[in-house]
This record gives sequence, C-alpha cells and structure tokens, in this order.
Amino acid sequence: MATRTQARESVIGLLYAYDLGNEGIVKFVDEILEDKKIRNQQKDFALKLFNGTTANLENIDKEIISHLNQRTLEDIGSVEKSILRLAVYEILFEELPKAIIINEAIELSKRLASDGAPKFVNGLLDKIVKA
Repeated sequence: MATRTQARESVIGLLYAYDLGNEGIVKFVDEILEDKKIRNQQKDFALKLFNGTTANLENIDKEIISHLNQRTLEDIGSVEKSILRLAVYEILFEELPKAIIINEAIELSKRLASDGAPKFVNGLLDKIVKA
C-alpha cells in the first residue's frame, strides 16, 4: 500500500506536467495514480491534493510570490515550484500540522529537486507559515 509521501510524490509529478503546459493530464490522473499503485485512501488523498492545488493555483502562486525576495515565480525550477505549490496548498487549506507539511516538502525536495532546493523550500514555507 502506498504511503502519503508516495501519494504526494505522485501529485508533484502531476503538478510538474501541468506546469509544463500539459493541462490535459487532468483527464488521466486516475490512470497515472493507478500505474503508480496509489490506491484507495491514498488515491483519494492524492486526488484531493491535486484537484485542490490546481483549483487554487492563482491564490497559491500569489502567496508564493508575496514571499519571494527579488525573484519571480519563473525563476523557480518546475520541480521546486510543484513542491512549493503542493505544500502551500496544504498549509492554506488542509488541517495537518504545519511542521509536518514543511518536513514532507523538504524531504521530497531532497529526493526530487536540485541541491539548493531543500533550503529554499524550507525558508519560503517558513515565511508563509509565520506570515
């Protein structure tokens, strides 16, 4: 059975594809999650995260942009941006403890993103939580 971390990792992949202009991916989310063996409760969790993030993308991006120092959203790599968008969605709209959300985002950025990503993700999410 998949873990919540694996579900989040799949959502990041979906958000990455979505960010690169593959908005049609929305039609294939169920199949993609099934291929990754994300099923049952974790599938429901992943769908909630993906659909919630894409539905609130404008507000999420505004929140991220408001905490960037002399950077733009376009300066952030697509993987890092996907990790941030998911984490900011969870911070703003979910009931999980903020420390868990930030820790998950850091761990995912260690595995999926560039070397400097964990520190950047941590700093930005910390600013958002404290705002």
